[in-house]
Amino acid sequence: MPSDLDQLLDMGFDKTRAEIAVKKSGGPNTKRNAVQGALQWLEDNQDKSIEDIQAEAAAKAADDAEDEDDTKAQIAELETGTAKSLVCNECGKKFRTPDLASFHASKTEHTDFSESTEEIAPLTEDEKKVRLEELRERLVAKRAKQSVQDKEDQKRNEQIRQKSTKESQEAKEELQRKEQIKEAARKRQEKLDDAEAKKRIKLKIEADKAERKRKAEEAKAAREGRAPEVAAAEPAAAAAPPKPKANANEARLRLQTPNGNIMKTLPAETTLFELAQAVESETGTTVTSFSTTFPRQTFQGDIDMSKTLKEAGLVPNAALIVK
Repeated sequence: MPSDLDQLLDMGFDKTRAEIAVKKSGGPNTKRNAVQGALQWLEDNQDKSIEDIQAEAAAKAADDAEDEDDTKAQIAELETGTAKSLVCNECGKKFRTPDLASFHASKTEHTDFSESTEEIAPLTEDEKKVRLEELRERLVAKRAKQSVQDKEDQKRNEQIRQKSTKESQEAKEELQRKEQIKEAARKRQEKLDDAEAKKRIKLKIEADKAERKRKAEEAKAAREGRAPEVAAAEPAAAAAPPKPKANANEARLRLQTPNGNIMKTLPAETTLFELAQAVESETGTTVTSFSTTFPRQTFQGDIDMSKTLKEAGLVPNAALIVK
């Protein structure tokens, strides 16, 4: 399984930034949301240069180390009871122990030290106890502060993970919903195609039967030496054609939108979801529901939107209010 750093590098991030981001998010492969925390850190610090980020990290690390080292050095001095006196010739500051002088040198880069003839008065036992207590409390407070910061970082990373999980789940559900609608439309189309195929086969069989009957009738008339009889249905064909019926395979719709009325003629098997997409592409506004005034009904939600115009009772014509 690729590490968090490998995943970030595969996404195209700079290696140096990616390494820092992994450290900031809790270290490589420590938990599942480390990558999310690293991505959040990269987004928050995208405008900073590598030099600025490294300088800030080095300064913070140095300050933390100096504070703790200083405190520990003073505790060691008080616990051992040594009272040697050293002086920094560059700034004049005096120190009881070589440890304190060394710490001062590392912090200030001063190098000129010498022994002082002045002896720094040692602390009394009571002063020493008070000072030790203060220093130990400082260490405890610093560690408690770091613990709080670690908890806040963990909480923030968890929030990032939860947000990412929620968005991913919502996108997955939306994709599933669309797939279900497409699958329902596909099955309806398959049924229509099957019905049309059966209808064509039935008509072909009936035509073949009529043709065979006609030929048999002609053969019989020829044997009997008479003219074949005219089919009884022929006079009826000369009658006036019946009044055409409304086309049940399409729907004429008048759509009342906030931008005005739209007239559309669509196949009866068009779904309300497909109608909503057509209206959205034409008007630029999101469609959440369709409603009719008589009979009063509203179509909304996944179940209603997966219905065809025929199933919704909108064939052969209807007026819809779009919202």
